[in-house]
Amino acid sequence: MADNKGKTVVITGATKGIGKAIAYKFAQNGVNVAFTYNSNEEVANDIAKDLSEKYSIKAKAYKLNILELDEFKPLFLEIDKDFSRVDFFVSNAMIYGRPVVGGYGKFMKLRPTKGLQNIYTATVGAFVRGSQEAATRMKEVGGGAIVTLSSTGNLVYIDNYAGHGTNKAAVEAMSRYASMELGEWGIRVNAVSGGPIDTDALKAFTNYEEVKEETIKRSALNRMGTPEDIAGAVYFLCSDDASWITGHTLIVDGGTTFR
Repeated sequence: MADNKGKTVVITGATKGIGKAIAYKFAQNGVNVAFTYNSNEEVANDIAKDLSEKYSIKAKAYKLNILELDEFKPLFLEIDKDFSRVDFFVSNAMIYGRPVVGGYGKFMKLRPTKGLQNIYTATVGAFVRGSQEAATRMKEVGGGAIVTLSSTGNLVYIDNYAGHGTNKAAVEAMSRYASMELGEWGIRVNAVSGGPIDTDALKAFTNYEEVKEETIKRSALNRMGTPEDIAGAVYFLCSDDASWITGHTLIVDGGTTFR
């Protein structure tokens, strides 16, 4: 793949799971990494130190609550102080647990003004605000790439996933609109839609074991997806090897949506 050494990626939510794997994938390729965390500052700083020492790149963690969209502007102003450029933005952070109460469950149990609204804010709202801030900076360096994380739960039925699945469909649509309007600045915008990936977020689902068993059964490769599977796809879409790919959703699911 083309050399991205010396460029900078901004990733939301990179202290574990998919976000952490993405941070390491970019760092391995010489890309400086600015990433956010929600609460565990110690873990975030340890990751930043490890990335810097292991790959000889610059890495720094910043606190961000993705449910507070007004935090994106000051976040990027802080990043400006530490990094000379922004070339890539990955909208990865998600919410689960208490904030999604009322948004995770059967259709008749959904509460649009509580958990469901939080899922929209964290999925679509965070993508929009993060991409807006990143795009203004990418324009200054002649372009870049934006990737949002999606889920095949907007294509196939997953029990209790209506709130998340519909918002993943929404963020994919928003990314296509963004791709059309940001192309004139040399910015490509795509989505990576993952099948069930073995992460803490998936394990928070009440039917985790059932999902895991069914995923392995459906996959042509007879295994669950890993964070590294998604990280590779995200990095590819930010490379020059994907220079004519924009407005696209890349499905990374081990063939599970075909069955």
